[in-house]
Amino acid sequence: MTQHLPLAAAAPTATTAATTTAQEASHQGLTVGLFVALVAVTLVITLWARRSTRGTGGFYTGGGQFSALQNGIAISGDYLSAASFLGIAGIIALSGYDGFLYSIGFLVAWLVALLMVAELLRNTGRFTMADVLAARLRSGPMRTAAGVSTIVVSIFYLIAQMVGAATIVGQLLDVKGASAQIWTIVGVGALMIVYVVVGGMKGTTWVQIVKAGLLIAGAAVMTVWVLAKYGFDLGHLLGDAASASKKGEAFLRPGLKYGATDGWSKLDLVSLGVALVLGTAALPHVLVRFYTVPTGRDARKSVNWAIGIIGVFYLMTLVLGFGAAALVGTATIKAKDPSGNTAATLLAEHLGGGAGTTGGSLMLAFIAAVAFATILAVVAGLTLTSSSSFAHDLYASVIRKGRATERQELVTAKVAAVVIGAVAAALSIVARDLNVAFLVALAFAIAASANLPAILLTLFWRRFTTFGAKCGIYAGLVASIGLVLLSPICWGGASSTVPAVKLTAAQAKDCGVDAGDQRVGNATALISCTAAAPVPLQNPGVLSIPIGFAAAVLGSLAGGRRRRDEDADGRGFAELEVRALTGVGR
Repeated sequence: MTQHLPLAAAAPTATTAATTTAQEASHQGLTVGLFVALVAVTLVITLWARRSTRGTGGFYTGGGQFSALQNGIAISGDYLSAASFLGIAGIIALSGYDGFLYSIGFLVAWLVALLMVAELLRNTGRFTMADVLAARLRSGPMRTAAGVSTIVVSIFYLIAQMVGAATIVGQLLDVKGASAQIWTIVGVGALMIVYVVVGGMKGTTWVQIVKAGLLIAGAAVMTVWVLAKYGFDLGHLLGDAASASKKGEAFLRPGLKYGATDGWSKLDLVSLGVALVLGTAALPHVLVRFYTVPTGRDARKSVNWAIGIIGVFYLMTLVLGFGAAALVGTATIKAKDPSGNTAATLLAEHLGGGAGTTGGSLMLAFIAAVAFATILAVVAGLTLTSSSSFAHDLYASVIRKGRATERQELVTAKVAAVVIGAVAAALSIVARDLNVAFLVALAFAIAASANLPAILLTLFWRRFTTFGAKCGIYAGLVASIGLVLLSPICWGGASSTVPAVKLTAAQAKDCGVDAGDQRVGNATALISCTAAAPVPLQNPGVLSIPIGFAAAVLGSLAGGRRRRDEDADGRGFAELEVRALTGVGR
């Protein structure tokens, strides 16, 4: 009899294991099914839009026929990226109060776009940012500089979205390792190329509208669910989050990420804020949306709608981030992904009932599918913007000097979309371990350093010249990218989101860490090391933005009449001013 006891005990164990495996396979099938359905819907929208896309105007701006409400929803869909949903929720879950500063910066930034850029830009240009500069300054140099800047900023932003996609798919399908991330990035790159080449701006806009609706709905469901668990008592939620983080009250006060006693950390915080607030009004994929409505007034109304939608969403990220810290736990989030990008999806799984449950799998699949839709919509917009700039500004206006046919320009735009998508995918593979919100903040800093000085000074300064614009754009680009290359992100430390595995033995020694330390080579261990990099700032905005503005001003004032342009006497500025305010002559 006793010989049968082990068999009796083992039988239910084997049955349970088989049942669990079957459940996991069923849940994974559900997840894959939702993903496939989502991609199928977006492809149908793209194919539908293709039927009514005609000429360069249809491809670049959708014919400028979207209403203010439609464009406002599309702007929010374009702007609320993987950084907004995944990155910010993750940073709040890991860093508490300091992480919420990202949300504040992203929202406040729209005031600059509303008050100083949206309507004036719509009245002045046709397809791209370079149209505004070329309306007053010399066309060739301006289109070259603006085209280069647009492509660089778009690629940095694309990197963040593709890294986010790799994180989502890896968690959902429970696949680990570099190869899974790489193939996910390649797949996203292929999809975004299809959206752009087939659907143009009209298809991209409708994908963004659908995605914005899904994102707001998904975030709202999770927000209400989390608050309901705490009796809609926000104070109780914050208290539990602080306790679960093991940081106590420090989790709810400034200084956890940007150290209260560290001068460089404080400056990094200022740099982040400046980059976010000033960068929005200079992001190429945001600027091009102002051309998709009939009038400048509609462009301004679009921004009003976008501010309302975006504001509500960022308030929800506060609950999502602290909810993830309280219910999932910072340790669990870090164990899954040291940079925190999985906080929102882990929270969704927890709310549905936890890992292995049908409800948990449903919530995880739905929220992850929404996040994936977010990424697809944003990368399509970015790729369209950068490829349009190459075709319209560089190819048609500079290389062909206006002699290209409309068909040649369209073909060039589609080929450029393929090339830019491939380059962005390759760079994303290298940067796949970084937090996506941080990567987007870098794109904002580059845009604010290179694009914003040229845009604002063209619109508002009578003495601005072509030489000054070139100096501002190129100096801003070089300064921002150069400071990033000299920052701790590229030198292996100084960020609580950088895995220790990034440190070489020599770098670890410079940080005061023994090369044999067990944290070196441990992908989940984190090492703070501000001394390793020549420039101990993670975000270059506080240095590169003033450099961009100073170079633009000094370039315009330097060189005397020999280097000044015909518009320097004010005639070109007066014409642009009338055009920007009224739309006459556009």
